[in-house]
Parts: sequence; C-alpha cells; structure tokens
Amino acid sequence: MRIVFDTNCLLRVLPVNSPYRYLWDAFLRGDFELCYTTEILHEYEEILSRFYSTAVAKYAVGVLMKAPNTNKITPHFSWNLITADPDDNKFVDCALNANADYIVTNDKHFNVLKSIDFPLIKVMGIMEFQQMLKQ
Repeated sequence: MRIVFDTNCLLRVLPVNSPYRYLWDAFLRGDFELCYTTEILHEYEEILSRFYSTAVAKYAVGVLMKAPNTNKITPHFSWNLITADPDDNKFVDCALNANADYIVTNDKHFNVLKSIDFPLIKVMGIMEFQQMLKQ
C-alpha cells in the first residue's frame, strides 16, 4: 500500500509516547510504502525542527530517504485542487504521481478532495489509517 503523510501526521507519529506511534513503527517494519517529494521532505524537516529539534528532524528525514519502503516522486504537473491552503497541493500532486492509495491527514483543507470525482484521491485520517493497519 502506497501512502502520502501530511506533515501534521508525521508530527504525531514520531513521539515514543504518542498514541499514533504504531504508524511510525509500522513504517519502519515496512508495512506500507511512504511516498514523498523533495518539497515535502523540506517541509517535514522545517516543521519537525520547529516542533521538536533539528536533530530529530534530520534523523526522521534521513530515515525516510534511506528506507527501502519509500518512494521519491517527481511531480510533472500541479493540479491545484486545494484552494483554501495552496501549500497542501504538494501532497496531492505527490499522491497522484505516485498512484498512492491514500493521503493520510487530519487537515480539514483536504476534505475538498472527497467531493472531486477526477482525479480520484482517497483521504484518510490518522486514526482511521492506524485502525486499518491494525486489522
């Protein structure tokens, strides 16, 4: 299964005491493939540095870049489907170009994708994704 993590989800899965840590551990086990772009990695590093530390950010990004179950995507087209927060479109473009099964996010701006018939992009919340993986 191929997924794209919005940054808000990555923030929630990393802490050891997080109720969503299961997802980071599942990623490390290779239970799913995580797709990213260079732009997404830069955002991950920036936001993780702000919330945790530069060391945590570099560690997480390093793991993502080296893991055998990641896929670096180079989008060749921008769909611009999210108008409320255009910065979120990098996750949409990554998902479309990767033919990802889901974008995992708790960001309400992605809800607009549920009303678009084409291109079809499935969005799932972090709790829902965790429950699906545990089954």
